[in-house]
Amino acid sequence: MNVSQLFGLTAAALVGLGLYGLIVNPQPLRKVLAFNLTGNGVFLACAVIAHRGAGAGMSGDPVPQALLITAIVVSFAASALAVGLMLRRFAETGSNSLSADGDAASGGARANTEAR
Repeated sequence: MNVSQLFGLTAAALVGLGLYGLIVNPQPLRKVLAFNLTGNGVFLACAVIAHRGAGAGMSGDPVPQALLITAIVVSFAASALAVGLMLRRFAETGSNSLSADGDAASGGARANTEAR
């Protein structure tokens, strides 16, 4: 087993664990973390593919490397936006649940104001 195969298997494991986390976990923060794990697996797979496509003795094609760096920055910004929106939702409703039933059942701030 060479290094490219090891990185490829690691990328597949990251994507699999991330998808499992997206399906199983009901909490929004865990879903964001699972989505980031899936994204990191995809980035690793793309990096392996870009490196394997390079010629022998070369460091690699700079275009896929630049695209991966851009994708990582966009992923970080999207994660920060998602966490910010979750914090805003918690401040507004007092609940971190994704369901509408969870807000009314937990006695969130918005459910209390609408009842009055």
